Amino acid sequence: MLPDGLGWETLVLLCIAAFAAGWIDAVVGGGGLLQLPALLLVPGITPLQALATNKLASVFGTASSSASYYVTVRPSLRTTLPMAGIALAGAYGGASFASFLPASVFKPVIVGALLVVALITLFRPTLGAVTRLKYRGTRHLLTGLAIGVSIGFYDGLLGPGTGTFLIISLVGFLGYDFLHASAQAKIVNFATNVGALLFFIPLGAVLWPFGLVMGVANFIGALVGSRMAIARGSRFIRVLFLIVVAVLIAKLGWDIWNENLR
Repeated sequence: MLPDGLGWETLVLLCIAAFAAGWIDAVVGGGGLLQLPALLLVPGITPLQALATNKLASVFGTASSSASYYVTVRPSLRTTLPMAGIALAGAYGGASFASFLPASVFKPVIVGALLVVALITLFRPTLGAVTRLKYRGTRHLLTGLAIGVSIGFYDGLLGPGTGTFLIISLVGFLGYDFLHASAQAKIVNFATNVGALLFFIPLGAVLWPFGLVMGVANFIGALVGSRMAIARGSRFIRVLFLIVVAVLIAKLGWDIWNENLR
């Protein structure tokens, strides 16, 4: 059910946020920075409902961008599918903790990690320009699985910046270029959204009317974003990646200030 007293204008604003989130998520991740706060601003929605509904809308977008990337970029499914499977399980586990652990516990650590990511990406301009795989065979797969389960758990627990963390992990730890990393990240991110939903749906936390309508907007935004990323390549993704990381740092830093320091 929808909370009482909400008009069409609220739904329109949520759809605009979902479209923009789908576009950003398809290119570099971080769409949750727009979509989740937009839901939290709606009167009567609890944080758990907002998190669950955000996952439903994001499933549509990540499905759209995954298909676009796969058809054009053809990422290797040998690594991607096992990563997606274990990330789904990690997201389910993370979602089960979402109602018990305060986000403030993790935010300072995440900001520190993002600062390191931003500095490395900024001062290593060749990072992610071309694919230079660091490992082969079993070691490559095991590294991918470790990335999948850890970031999957984070996505189920908190979420914002999941796609961003996936991309930089695939670039930094495995050696993919930004375009192929984005392609693989979308497939894994789709799995983490499904994993979280498998936990949230039985709880009755998903607001289906909001989630489905926003999902359509997110789907369209992701389709536009993925096609633009594919057309413009790794250099475009790298620049937008740095912008999104900077916004993530600013947003989470502001949350830390309000929650702990102010």
